[in-house]
Amino acid sequence: MSLESLYQEIILDHSKHRRGFGLADVEGASATSHQRNPICGDEITLRVRLDDTGAVRDVTWEGAGCSISQASASMLAELADGMPRAEASVLIDHFREALRSRGTIALDEDEFGDASALSGVSKYTARVKCAMLGWVALEDALARA
Repeated sequence: MSLESLYQEIILDHSKHRRGFGLADVEGASATSHQRNPICGDEITLRVRLDDTGAVRDVTWEGAGCSISQASASMLAELADGMPRAEASVLIDHFREALRSRGTIALDEDEFGDASALSGVSKYTARVKCAMLGWVALEDALARA
């Protein structure tokens, strides 16, 4: 199996079996962000709760769109849970940098887990916004929380 085939399988798995899907009712320091890609119509509403230490908890979301946007939000929900707020912000910055690199910066598997399968998206500028949608929603929600 080629690396590209493996990445395709990971993206399809997250698109079909979305982690964190369904907005949870949470108490405490939480915020919700709705983001839309007007170019293709993808939408994500993401809710996050921060625990007493400032760690990211309960990343839940709902949305509709292409397999890239849905898989990316699923990967993010799984990856960010339990992460300190500052670390999550850095992760978002690194993800943005890699996706805007037009294929010159790969997403490190140790840092991004399954989301590293989205490295190839950076070569297709029209798809970058799809992959970024959930990440922008988390960035906005963290700023609001």
